[in-house]
Amino acid sequence: MIHIGLTGWSDHELIAPHSKRKLLDYAAHFPVVEMDTSFYAIPSQKNILNWVDSTPEGFQFIPKAYGPLTGHKRRSEETRPLKELFEAYQTTFHPMVESGKVKAFLFQFPPYFSCTKESVTYLRFVRKIMDELPIAVEFRHRSWYSEEFKEGTLNLLRELRFIHVVVDQPQTPNNSVPFTPVATHPDKSFIRLHGRNYQGWLGGDDTKDWRAVRTLYDYSEEELEEIKQAALELETQSKEVTVIFNNNSGGHAAPNAKTFQKMLGIDYEGLAPRQLDLF
Repeated sequence: MIHIGLTGWSDHELIAPHSKRKLLDYAAHFPVVEMDTSFYAIPSQKNILNWVDSTPEGFQFIPKAYGPLTGHKRRSEETRPLKELFEAYQTTFHPMVESGKVKAFLFQFPPYFSCTKESVTYLRFVRKIMDELPIAVEFRHRSWYSEEFKEGTLNLLRELRFIHVVVDQPQTPNNSVPFTPVATHPDKSFIRLHGRNYQGWLGGDDTKDWRAVRTLYDYSEEELEEIKQAALELETQSKEVTVIFNNNSGGHAAPNAKTFQKMLGIDYEGLAPRQLDLF
């Protein structure tokens, strides 16, 4: 099974072009969503319960790990001890886990998290402290996929039961990883599509308004066909594949995802009713 989703639910005009876009509007189109808000702050449990209760039974979330849990320096204002942060994060999301609505927690590591002994030790710590919770790992430093370390990286992910996040992005010199469609978990594989805006990625995270240009990209049908073939190959390596479109600076994620769904011939069941269908 291939599940298709987007990053966030409120920025996609295709979902509800003439109204304030709510999670329920999104859940009428896609069975899974990546939650980026949890990267910037740990949500309140009230919000977690509301999201769980307002979505169909089979709908699932991919919460992004809170920034300090992945070593992002921009979250350095956080003063609580790391162990306390992990405990708070897990406690908050416990109702979502218990409801079966967490597909996986996304641990996207920063570009300066390179393949070192210290980084490997930290990955082992993450698995230990997160216990058996499903975790998807995305690297952003090329060293993990170097000729020297690639097989070791993939084997480490297998050993720690981490889901390998296959990244599609432009191949810039300093902040990109190669497209590596290899599954490391028998049940789940992930593909995250950031777009292929070379100039947008070239400037790095210090570029002014980098978020507005980095994911400004509209995938062509030919490019989506490449992704389709990779997803189908991953489906032979794991039971399900989740494809997340993150190329939404120009509003292209939802239309690209719909095109991709049509190319695969997928018709999802159990979605929320669309508002127009009620009249």
